[in-house]
Amino acid sequence: MGAHLVRRYVLEPELEPEPGNIPTFPPDLGFPERQPREMIATQDEMNDAQLPLSQRDYCAHHLIKFLKCKRDMWPNFLECKHERHDWDQCEHEDYVMRLKEYERERRLLTRKKMMEQRQAA
Repeated sequence: MGAHLVRRYVLEPELEPEPGNIPTFPPDLGFPERQPREMIATQDEMNDAQLPLSQRDYCAHHLIKFLKCKRDMWPNFLECKHERHDWDQCEHEDYVMRLKEYERERRLLTRKKMMEQRQAA
């Protein structure tokens, strides 16, 4: 996403999706078996764990396990390496998935513009 700023503000601002917004195209477009992403942790679990809104994401269930382990193993919090690793791995996979969604959205916007130009010509 390094070229994001140049494309967004100079070259093609209408073809560059907003990174913070949810995708505008349906998740199964081009892939009929693809399902939208869903969170595993429920709202009640997140409220019970008192997670701030900034940490309520697709990896909240791993974070809840990690925080519970830290609480239960105190002062030997180093016993929670496995839970920390699971949470870090999930955060990394979520980051990669968001990058892929951004690229998919950008390519679908480009494809939509090309189809509109073909129909106009």
